[in-house]
Formats: sequence, C-alpha cells, structure tokens
Amino acid sequence: MTDPASSPFDDIRRLITTMPGPDEAAIEAVRLRDRQLTKPAGSLGRLEWLAEWLAAWQGKPNPTVDRPLVCVFAGSHGVTAKGVSAYPSEVNRQMLENFAAGGAAINQICAAYGLGFKVFDLALDMPTGDITETEAMDEKACVATMAFGMEAIAGGADLLAVGEMGIGNTTVAAAIYTALFGGPAAHWVGRGTGLDDEGLARKVAAVEAAVAFHGEHLKDPLEVLRRLGGREVAAIAGAILAARLQRIPVVLDGYVATAAAAVLHAIHPSTIDHCVAGHLSAEGAHQDVLARLGKIPLLALGMRLGEGSGAALAMGIVKAAAAIHRYMATFGQAGVSERLS
Repeated sequence: MTDPASSPFDDIRRLITTMPGPDEAAIEAVRLRDRQLTKPAGSLGRLEWLAEWLAAWQGKPNPTVDRPLVCVFAGSHGVTAKGVSAYPSEVNRQMLENFAAGGAAINQICAAYGLGFKVFDLALDMPTGDITETEAMDEKACVATMAFGMEAIAGGADLLAVGEMGIGNTTVAAAIYTALFGGPAAHWVGRGTGLDDEGLARKVAAVEAAVAFHGEHLKDPLEVLRRLGGREVAAIAGAILAARLQRIPVVLDGYVATAAAAVLHAIHPSTIDHCVAGHLSAEGAHQDVLARLGKIPLLALGMRLGEGSGAALAMGIVKAAAAIHRYMATFGQAGVSERLS
C-alpha cells in the first residue's frame, strides 16, 4: 500500500540511495596495464585519469567508447516574458528544425567525432511557469520529466553527453545557483545569448524576484529544481541518474546542464561522481560552479552555445583516452626497454 504521506520526490530520493559506486577492481586493472604501456608513468596526465574514470563507472577493466551518445533536451520558459533573452522564444522550435536538418554546430561536432545524437522536445509549445510569479512545474510534472530523461538514454550507450537548448534557460540556471549557493544574483547571471546592459539588468532582477518569491521552499534541492528550473534541466537530472544506474559515464555540457548536476550534488555530493565537466563555459559564473562541484573541465574554449557542443568536443578526448589505454603497446609487445630502477 502506498504511504499517503509520501511524495513523488521520495521516489527520486530512494533511487539515489541505490546507485552503484565505482568498480575498484576495474580501476586497479587499468593502473596495472598503464604501468606497462610504452611511456613514462604519468606522462599522459589527465588522459590516464580518464581511463581510470571510464573503468570505474563502466565497471570494465578495459574500458571502451564504442557507442557514445549526445542527448540534447529542449524546453521553453515562461520567464522569457520578463525580457531576459536577446532572442524570442520561437527560436526554440526553429533550432529543433535546424537540428533535424543537420545544420547546427552540434550536428557537425557529432559527425566529426562519430557520436550518436538525439534531441528531445519537452513540450516546447507549453512554457513552464514564470518563475518570478509561480512555480516552474508542480512536483508530479517535475518527476515525470525526470523520468522522461531517464528513459531517453535507453539503447545501450557506453558514454553519455548531456546538453540543452531553450531560450531563457541561463536565467533559470542562474536562479538555481543563487538558491543553492547563495550570494547576490548578479554573481550568477551572465549575458546568455548576448544581452546588452539593460537586458542584463532585467535578467538579474528576474532572478532576484524568483528567489525572493519562492523563499523558504528553496531549502530542498528538488524543490529548487521544480520551482526554478526548466523541463530540460529536470530531464538532464533524470538522465544523469539513469546513467549512473546503467553504469554509463557522463560528460556534462556547460552552464545550464551543470545546473542539473548541481541539484543532484546538493542532495548528496557522490551522486555526480560518474560525471566529468566537458568544458568551462564563458557564461556566468560557471568556473565558480565547477569549483563547488569539485569538477575540473576538460576544455576551456570560451564557448557558450549550449546544445551539448562543449561536452561533445570533450567526448573526443575521452574517446582518445580509451583508445590509448586499450590499444597502445606495452614495453614487452614493442620491444622497448623499460625505465632503469
């Protein structure tokens, strides 16, 4: 019998308690092979760590990246009515058509690196509530959207990148960070799609109004997600959880995608141990966010496009790390003399 006092969020919290940890035996196997490869110990820097990370979360002593997948979630936001973006909301639908036609930056990156690509329309024609005046989603809708994100990654990927698209979503991300980390809203707000000074002031005011409106409800990270977030942020949070349960390592994209990870981290820091930061975004205070989450980005290219672009580029590095570990010759195979003691 269902507990009448339980809530949909309780299912998410219970799910988090069942998540698997890293495979220590796989990590040790990677370290053992690494010591035999034709290179000085540690000479490949973080590429060596990436091989260990892949092994830990795939649960495989010889990790592979044969089925990488980029998932982009698209949502609309009621807060755009407050003039927080330089672009109109109809760009959401237009960009989805551009993705489908193969004309976006993410399409070219995925083609260049041999990555699978999926994009999901999260009720684009029905914006979430204006967070300055009401909740973005009710609890059932938030959990249902997280569940959608969990289902979206089905199909057997061995490495997942999560990204987003949605006019106004850097505003909701800044609101999430303000609620989770505190401090002035202006610290967390950036120029998004290229706001001028007046637009930036409206964006800061919107985040301040949203955090003030929801007030004491923001002590619970999942309440932060449903009240201030968007459907794409909730879906990304669900995808991150499902990836953990399915032993799929995750590459996070930029400022907005990291907001989903920040919510999960606030529930319990270990929840995002299977995630790496693909890149450092030029948007807002992304560097501050990553420092708080304990993530060092793989790339720093000054990007702020979204649509999974930074994470997809970083996937190329992860693929290289796996290939080096798997196929590089050992000293014995290559007939190369090992280091003197």
